[in-house]
Amino acid sequence: MNEKKTKTERPIIVGIIPARYASQRLPGKLTLEIGEKSILQHTYENACKSKLVDEIIIAVDDQKIAELCENFGAKYFLTPSDINSGSDRVAYVVKNFINAEIIVNIQGDEPFINYKTIDLSIEPLLFDSKVEVSTIMTPILDYKELDNPSVVKVVFDYENYALYFSRSKIPYIRELKTQRQLINSGLYFKHIGLYAYRKNALLKFTSFKQTDLEKAEKLEQLRMLEMGMKIKMVQTDYSSISIDTPEDLKLARKFYYKFKDSL
Repeated sequence: MNEKKTKTERPIIVGIIPARYASQRLPGKLTLEIGEKSILQHTYENACKSKLVDEIIIAVDDQKIAELCENFGAKYFLTPSDINSGSDRVAYVVKNFINAEIIVNIQGDEPFINYKTIDLSIEPLLFDSKVEVSTIMTPILDYKELDNPSVVKVVFDYENYALYFSRSKIPYIRELKTQRQLINSGLYFKHIGLYAYRKNALLKFTSFKQTDLEKAEKLEQLRMLEMGMKIKMVQTDYSSISIDTPEDLKLARKFYYKFKDSL
């Protein structure tokens, strides 16, 4: 456990970063550097700043990633390379290694993840026993993100439980025509792929086979919705910078050199 934590009566919380080596659009992306550190190291060090997470473990699928973890002193667990999704990889670690009550799935390709956002995702599980899964959303303020399939959109009910996630622009607003009108409607939210699960909920979710909508949209959270699970959405002003393409990497490096003193 991290020495910074003090023993309390709250549940044991473990953060797991699923880290695949292969990537179709940006091969080996987690090993690529921003400044003098790899993308994965940036993510890990920012996750370690969390005030609620007791331990951070990286779930690796390749010896190259394992060696990278050793180089910057991270704890890691080797998982099979043929696991379908990040949450399935996290569940593999949990079943074989982790004794914790709350599990946080932290995306490895978000090098500037804010620890406050990680803690925000956990809070619903600490304060409401009915919540089994929570995740993060933020308002979409840039119209370019509306039609970008890499930006996942979410719609939710009046209790902030997710109704649907999509790579398409949802909701469809018939009366509004311009991009500015759409943004100003306040109805468009971007999903940030950070999840907090109760252990039993994670194991239940990952025991299901991949579903039709999940396969169609390539969004694992749709498996939960299709199987009747509820996902609590937590709003934040934090807007993530995830890295999926060479263009994303260029933007992340530009952001880093502009703001590195404040990161």
